[in-house]
Amino acid sequence: MDLQFSSDDLAFQDEVRSFLKENLPASVLDRSDRGLHPLKDDIVAWQKTLHKKGWIAPNWPVKHGGTGWSLTQKYIYNREYFLTGAPQTIAFGLNMVGPVIYTFGTQKQKDKYLTDILQSNVWWCQGYSEPGAGSDLASLRTRAVRDGDDYVVNGQKIWTSWAQYADMMFCLVRTDPDVKQQEGISFLLIDMTSPGIEVRPIIGLDGEHSLNEVFFDDVRVPAENLIGEENKGWTYAKFLLGNERNTIARVSRSQYQLKRLKEVARAERRGAGHLIEDTDFRRRIARIETDLMALEAMELRYLSQDIAGKKLMAEPSVLKIRGAEIAQAIKTLTVEALGPYGMVYESEDQLTMRNDGPLGPEYAHGAMADHLYQRAATIYGGTNEIQRNIIAKLILR
Repeated sequence: MDLQFSSDDLAFQDEVRSFLKENLPASVLDRSDRGLHPLKDDIVAWQKTLHKKGWIAPNWPVKHGGTGWSLTQKYIYNREYFLTGAPQTIAFGLNMVGPVIYTFGTQKQKDKYLTDILQSNVWWCQGYSEPGAGSDLASLRTRAVRDGDDYVVNGQKIWTSWAQYADMMFCLVRTDPDVKQQEGISFLLIDMTSPGIEVRPIIGLDGEHSLNEVFFDDVRVPAENLIGEENKGWTYAKFLLGNERNTIARVSRSQYQLKRLKEVARAERRGAGHLIEDTDFRRRIARIETDLMALEAMELRYLSQDIAGKKLMAEPSVLKIRGAEIAQAIKTLTVEALGPYGMVYESEDQLTMRNDGPLGPEYAHGAMADHLYQRAATIYGGTNEIQRNIIAKLILR
């Protein structure tokens, strides 16, 4: 495994660092630091800045608006991006449905949707999970029945992130109930302003509104919004989930948050000294840091194999499992480091009604919310239990 960057790669690294330092808005960085959900207007403005630079979609083909970067350059960009504390771009358009459209969509669909995705003009959400169909996604029951030039959709989706903002949804629907579950699913693009769609909020453990239920009552969707072939949606869904899991380890993001945890430990007092001087606490930090170093080495090894043209099999699942567990460990220890102030959390609505500022140090606000929200890290993107099944099937068979 060659870990040496070329002179060109190092120059590119310097360019990325300089751009992020000069262009990442302080308000966006502050929310990201606290683990607070991004504000829609802020994240859209930031994504438009990345688009203007030409860096919004590193993994897209050049002909569709991608960067043309090498795998090493993509690695460098992603690493430097998260080491600055920058927030994850909203993935539903850029990393999920966009690649599905340019890979399997018609030319008309590409012309209609891809530019708006790159320019962040349209906010997308994902219609996959249903009550009773989460990890067992193939058992979904939302129906789409062909009626002339339309599909008529009825059913329910759940845990739909940011549906309250969404202009469009990419949605898995059952178009043939009489065949094997995976063979009767289709992939539709649905306008969220269509009559018959109702979005109901789900307030999470963090006290915030990022999740939703979405109900479909005789929603008419133009048949031209079908991606690929009818009843082939499972193939496109697996393609999409593969893209999602390839970046879900987020090693550099955890490295950034571990650095902030150490800063908290240096600021927080315990007895006559500071928390960072506590032997047991230092041992727990060292354990996380060691695990994170091992995960980074694993990520680099897989990158080296990818560059060499070796097909990756279960490796993304391994990265997902360990990445999620390490991220949760950092969040948990951060809350503990803050002591009694770590237990205090007020939603943003509650905080704005106060006239005396947040309780505790400024940097404490948001830590508990982020800790609670990230309990889902081992669930979203495919539960860790499902990932272990994938590893068993592909490696241990």
